[in-house]
Amino acid sequence: MTRRTVIITGANTGLGFECARTILNCDSSWHVVLAVRDPLRGAHAVDRLGAADRCTVLPCDLASLRSVGGFVDALTRADLPPLHAIVCNAGLQVVDTSQVTADGIEMTFGVNHLGHFALVTTLLDHLATPGRIVVVSSGTHDPDKFTGMPAPQFTSAADLALPGNPDDKDGRRRYTTSKLCNMLFAYELDRRLDQGARGVTVTAFDPGLMPGSGLAREYTPLGRLAWRYLFPLLRVLPNVNSIATSGARLAALTVDPSFDGVTGTYFEGSRAIPSSKESYDTATALDLWATSEQLVATARA
Repeated sequence: MTRRTVIITGANTGLGFECARTILNCDSSWHVVLAVRDPLRGAHAVDRLGAADRCTVLPCDLASLRSVGGFVDALTRADLPPLHAIVCNAGLQVVDTSQVTADGIEMTFGVNHLGHFALVTTLLDHLATPGRIVVVSSGTHDPDKFTGMPAPQFTSAADLALPGNPDDKDGRRRYTTSKLCNMLFAYELDRRLDQGARGVTVTAFDPGLMPGSGLAREYTPLGRLAWRYLFPLLRVLPNVNSIATSGARLAALTVDPSFDGVTGTYFEGSRAIPSSKESYDTATALDLWATSEQLVATARA
């Protein structure tokens, strides 16, 4: 009998799908809400998961704060078990010309950070205890780790939200900076929830390099080919994982009792490690939080 609900953004494919699959298979007490842009693809994912009675598909486009609000309204009206967990998984990497969200926000920042910020902060009053929030980040947020990606560049949150120059093709840096935002958000949220004292824990997760995932959908045809067929050969290297392996580790952080009470912690796979120096900067986190609140309030006005 289902007694608890977990929301997973981007659960129709890749890491989110494998996380949902593991949760459904390992614990029958969980009901999974697939928060997805395309409900039809979400329905197809439910068919593949094989547990239609424990899945609900609700539209949620993180590139539209109105859509995020509509998702929350639909969730609160649905007859579902109490909400106990949120997995902020969906993300994108735009490698070509800078794009903007429906609200005029730079796309990578808007989807990878701001949409999740709006979702989580709006749902906090609906989150039952004990509750968990897991934010999917990336090792690319840390410039001290060799990832082959450019270092994040956080000037101010207001700057990150501005639409980019049409000639700006530095999408890989926008991506790593958004992953730093994920870390800053997770730690600041944990502080505001009194570091678990209110019954809600917050952790951040690096799934590692996952060849074959949908993150390369904006790559060139040659890049997508290499991502699909050549990069899987790198799985012999540290922190290069199959999507199924990372999905199972993300699911464990979300529902496994062994992580009860663990909060304010960053995991590389199943291992707790320090995150980047900048991710612990409280002044930067406060700037990000205040700007995010203002952007959400403006969009809803």
